[in-house]
Amino acid sequence: IEQGNTKALAVVYGPHEIRGSRSKALHDKAVINCQYSMATFSTAERKRRPHGDRRSSEMTLHLKQTFEAAILTQLYPRSQIDIYVQILQADGGNYCACVNAATLAIMDAGIPMRDYVCACSVGFIEDTPLADMSYVEEAAGGPQAALALLPKTEQIALLEMNSRLHEDHLERVIDAVSKACKDVYAVLDSVVREHLQEVSTLIAE
Repeated sequence: IEQGNTKALAVVYGPHEIRGSRSKALHDKAVINCQYSMATFSTAERKRRPHGDRRSSEMTLHLKQTFEAAILTQLYPRSQIDIYVQILQADGGNYCACVNAATLAIMDAGIPMRDYVCACSVGFIEDTPLADMSYVEEAAGGPQAALALLPKTEQIALLEMNSRLHEDHLERVIDAVSKACKDVYAVLDSVVREHLQEVSTLIAE
């Protein structure tokens, strides 16, 4: 998926048998295994470690929490679903691009979800909420947040804020980012329906 100049690639495997230690298996639901990484050429500075650093580990945990809230894991007890996401080009909103890419990959893999998961970033600069920030806007500083939303139910899967924001501004910021998530949902939904129509036509032929 491409969001502005940010490009993310997502791959989903499973559900399959638990790999490695059987003690990780949950008797009533599937284990969600996520891995986030950045390509060494994704930023202006070459990264020595594409994954395994503190930021990547944090992103991996956020993705895991997000999709545990959305995937119907109870349908696949004692199994594992792997979600691998890589940033090919970074220009702000990396987590959000990863969530949107992974949502499409999960749907393509035929894994049932409660709803789409749509994510968008937001910043608060000069008393104005800015949705879907670029790297330059993120680097300008100020409070920033990322929201992963299940748009139909308006349930929040994950909300992360990197600095303090006065509660008087919080409602405006959440409204702006929720609207942006719903706009993302409209785009993803139209793409899924288009793809489904193409596949149905091919099968019919």
